[in-house]
Amino acid sequence: MLVTIIFFILLLGVLVLVHEWGHFVVARKFSVRVEEFAFGFPPRLASITRRGTRYALNLFPIGGYVKIFGESGEDEQNPASFSSRPLWQRFSIIAAGVVMNFVLAWFLFSLGHGLGLPTVLDEGQAAEHATVTIIGISPGSPAEQAGLKFGDAIQKLEIGNENSEIGEIGEVQKFIEAHRGEEVKVVVGRAKSLVEVRLTPRVSPPEGEGPLGIAMARIAVVRSPWWRAPWDGLKTTVNAVAAIAVALGRVAAEAVSEGRVSADVTGPVGIFAFAHESRRLGLVYLLELAGVLSINLAFLNILPIPALDGGRILFLFIEGVRGARMNQRLEQAIHTVGFAILLLLMAAITYRDIARGVF
Repeated sequence: MLVTIIFFILLLGVLVLVHEWGHFVVARKFSVRVEEFAFGFPPRLASITRRGTRYALNLFPIGGYVKIFGESGEDEQNPASFSSRPLWQRFSIIAAGVVMNFVLAWFLFSLGHGLGLPTVLDEGQAAEHATVTIIGISPGSPAEQAGLKFGDAIQKLEIGNENSEIGEIGEVQKFIEAHRGEEVKVVVGRAKSLVEVRLTPRVSPPEGEGPLGIAMARIAVVRSPWWRAPWDGLKTTVNAVAAIAVALGRVAAEAVSEGRVSADVTGPVGIFAFAHESRRLGLVYLLELAGVLSINLAFLNILPIPALDGGRILFLFIEGVRGARMNQRLEQAIHTVGFAILLLLMAAITYRDIARGVF
């Protein structure tokens, strides 16, 4: 557990620091003064100043931040101030963080393809060392009660003197169908070891669920040659962006139509649980998780909500339409209120994750 906690802190730190590094680099490119680049949140433990920027190490190591001179609208006459720059430069500085999260996802997916990513095989597709892997478990099902987990690879099914070595999904379905209501021993591969569990397939499972209550896929680790890995990583990034965009659209539609946040939305506690499972499954799963989280962070920040990058871009758009800047005090007040609402929402989601035992 301690290893997972350390990894979780480092993962969030890397995702946020890469985001902030995007702001930092573009601000410096436009000769805007960056007052501070910090890892973690205050109080400050140590710092060093180079070329007018304080690089700080803070006590709480969850993420970090960049403080840009003039970002609150002050010192418009100072050429080193953010607020003195033309609209397109301010837009570029704000948008750079989101762009860097997409670039990071591309890098992580490309690295994963080079090392070998778990890939769902099409029916009949040949691959070395393919396994029938559990990719979903229904709550309250025999599989959940027996302790089967996401990522378990089904190796063998046994009952009495009858046993079946598993290589195809159809073999699992056929064996279980023939032994509904009987206790079956299931041997699965988990974290480089074999685990045996006993369960009884349901005779009459709920609609939409099978006798065991699992979803399966035939999976193999597919490695791309180094020259093709970036291209495969780009395709994976595009597919992930599209899938996450659709999922966010569903969440937004549900929030508007039903007035509630979808149960699929999770906070830090839920992400920690995913990180724990991914670490157990291996490095490539961690790379996939980090890539997906980086894209999620990009989408979160691009939403037109005050206090987020998307909210600041929205005010730039309004400025462009009006031909004049917003009142800076009013804008800062709106961002402050937006930040408070985001904190309350995050607290509510975290409480829900804990209450429903997400971890």
